[in-house]
Amino acid sequence: MKKIQYSVSMLANPLHENDPKKAYAKLQLTGVVSLRELSTHISEHNSVFSKGTILGILCELSSCIRELLLQGYKIDLDELGTLTPYVKSRGAVSMKDFTSDNITELVVNFQKGSALQNLRRDAEFEQTTTRVAQRAALEAQKEGGTTADWTPKEEEGEDEP
Repeated sequence: MKKIQYSVSMLANPLHENDPKKAYAKLQLTGVVSLRELSTHISEHNSVFSKGTILGILCELSSCIRELLLQGYKIDLDELGTLTPYVKSRGAVSMKDFTSDNITELVVNFQKGSALQNLRRDAEFEQTTTRVAQRAALEAQKEGGTTADWTPKEEEGEDEP
């Protein structure tokens, strides 16, 4: 099984900006899996269904979940988790002045289920370089250099995941 890659960066605590920076892990994403790729992956796990059938089911699932969330339903996906709609709104001076126009956003909260609990226990990790260091090394390599400076520039900010 492929290990989860992470890099380490020195970061300040946003709640205590005067405290010294500390080293924290930052996940380095492996990539993004599309719905099509997910359906192929599922079909390759000894499924009796073709990837086309699985893709169709996943597309219908997405459509139905959206429809039910828009009707105010909480969706219970058993071991996967639950999807619960909730609203964000602007405050009004009084309850009488509050209308649905004060609702600014319909958000979906995901609460993980048992299949996604204890992921840390089952995960394997491997440290890698930061994205800033990877970009600097690639640029140095393209220019025929043998060394790279990956000190983040002030305008770049911290290394992104």
